[in-house]
Amino acid sequence: MKKTSTRLADGRELIYYDLRDDTVRDAVDRRPLERTVTTSEIRHDELLGDAVAIASHRQGRTYHPPADECPLCPSQGGRLSEIPDSSYDVVVFENRFPSLAGDSGRCEVVCFTSDHQASFADLTADQARLVLDAWTDRTSELSHLPSVEQVFCFENRGAEIGVTLGHPHGQIYAYPFTTPRTALMLRQVAAHKEASGGENLFDAVLERELSGERVVLDGEHWVAFVPYAAHWPYEVHLYPKRRVPDLLALDEGARTEFPEVYLELLRRFDRIFGSGEPPTPYIAAWHQAPFGRLAEFDGVTRDDFALHLELFTIRRTSGKLKYLAGSESGMSVFINDVPPERAAERLREVASS
Repeated sequence: MKKTSTRLADGRELIYYDLRDDTVRDAVDRRPLERTVTTSEIRHDELLGDAVAIASHRQGRTYHPPADECPLCPSQGGRLSEIPDSSYDVVVFENRFPSLAGDSGRCEVVCFTSDHQASFADLTADQARLVLDAWTDRTSELSHLPSVEQVFCFENRGAEIGVTLGHPHGQIYAYPFTTPRTALMLRQVAAHKEASGGENLFDAVLERELSGERVVLDGEHWVAFVPYAAHWPYEVHLYPKRRVPDLLALDEGARTEFPEVYLELLRRFDRIFGSGEPPTPYIAAWHQAPFGRLAEFDGVTRDDFALHLELFTIRRTSGKLKYLAGSESGMSVFINDVPPERAAERLREVASS
C-alpha cells in the first residue's frame, strides 16, 4: 500500500491509498473554494446520559446529484470534484459537511473505488484489503488526535438508509467521547466479568454462536453469525476468532482472509430477496474499543473489548422496510419479524456460485 497525503483547495486533508507503490499523486484541486466553516456542537442529554451533535451547516450538503455531477467521482476534463486526480484506488478526505469538527471530533469520507456504478461487493479481494488497510491507518491516525476517544468506520448503502450520494463510499467518525452503544457493551462486559469470576463476555458469546445454528460463514480467522437477539430482520455479526480490541491489532492471517469472508457476506446480502429486487440497503458498522480511559467500567480494559462488524438491512421482506416506530423509537425496544434462526438459514441458502 502506498499512502499520499495532500490538501484540497479549502484546506481539508485528502489521502490517496494505492495498490501500486510507483503511483504518483500530484494533481492539484483547482476549485475556487473558500475555507470550510462548521458549527458542530456536542450537547449532553442529562436524562439519558448520552450526547447529540448539533450541526446546522449540514442542511446545505449535496443531495442526490446526477451521476455526471457526483462529487466522489474523480476529476476529469472540466468537471472538478472532491478528488483532484483523474483516477484512484481508495481515497479518504475530510468531510466538507461534517457532523463532528474541531474539538467535537472529526468526520471523513472513504471512497472505495472510482467506479460510480460499483458497490463494495463488486471489489476484488485486493481492493477490499486496501480498504481494510485504509480503515486501519485512519483508526491509528485519528486515535492520536487529542479530541478523539473513539473511532467508528462504517458504510451506509442505499437510498432507503438515507444515503445522499450514490457513489460507493463509507465514512469515519472520530468521536470526542465513548459512544452510548459502546458504553452499554462495556457495562455488560464488566458485569459479566464480575459475576463469572473473570470470564470475557465476548468470548462466551462467540463460543456459544460457533456451536449453534445461526452461523452463516465460518473461516479460519473469521466467523459470521446472526446473533441470538438480532434487532433487525437480517443482521449478521462478523468477528475475528482471536479477540482483539481494534483494527490495529488484527494479525496478518485475519487481514488476508477478511476480503474473502466479507465480500461473500455482502454478496449473500444482495441475494436475500431474490434476483429481481434492487440492491439490498444496509449499514455496515465496525465496533472498536475506545482509546480513552475506561475507569468508569469496573475492571475492564481495552483488551476486554472485541472488535467486530455488525451488518444489517432495514428491508424485512421483498418491497417492505422495517420502520422504527413507537416501541423502537420511543422506548428502544426492538420487535423483529424474522426469527434469527430463519435469517441465518436464508443467508446460508443464498451462497454465491
